[in-house]
Amino acid sequence: MAQIDYWENYRPELYRYVGGGNIWIDPETGQQIELCPWLRKVPDKNRYTCEIYFDRPDDCKFYPSTLDEMLVDGCEMIEKCDLDNPKQGQKSLDLIMMDSRQAFEY
Repeated sequence: MAQIDYWENYRPELYRYVGGGNIWIDPETGQQIELCPWLRKVPDKNRYTCEIYFDRPDDCKFYPSTLDEMLVDGCEMIEKCDLDNPKQGQKSLDLIMMDSRQAFEY
């Protein structure tokens, strides 16, 4: 993965969390980390931000595709307003992700 090579050469603080070609491996224990180590909760909000947004993995660039996918994965980024109005939530998600993927048609 070219991305891992980039991290190894230019972002060693990210590369610390790579093990055996897999990402988000605890550098202390060698175990898979459940929650991305680069997500930070915004104080006083039910939102998270990505500390490595511009160097995030390709999987993150293309995720999520649907609100249902976010629910199944227990995604920390899903918001209550999206759950209350899933159709509008999906449209908002498509808008946010339009630079990363094609929007779904509804």
